[in-house]
Amino acid sequence: MSRASKLTLFGTSCMAAAIVIGVHYSQRVEKAAMHAGVVRDIEQQRVKKERQADFEMQKALEEEYKKIQQVHDTVPPVSGGAGAGGNVA
Repeated sequence: MSRASKLTLFGTSCMAAAIVIGVHYSQRVEKAAMHAGVVRDIEQQRVKKERQADFEMQKALEEEYKKIQQVHDTVPPVSGGAGAGGNVA
């Protein structure tokens, strides 16, 4: 084999090996990123469940307090005094 053909064979072999190594590295990076996404989704679901449980607890407490206390949904109108933002001459 001539020297040029040996160098060509060596160069193409090195290039093929580099491509295979690069593809395997890329796959590992993608797999790690996907796993991090799954971990993040699980954490978000846990936080969402916690918030929903807090909301349900607050709703139950509100209903309990409404049974015990007199609660009016409307606010009585404020009289037109000086501190109420009325026209002061």
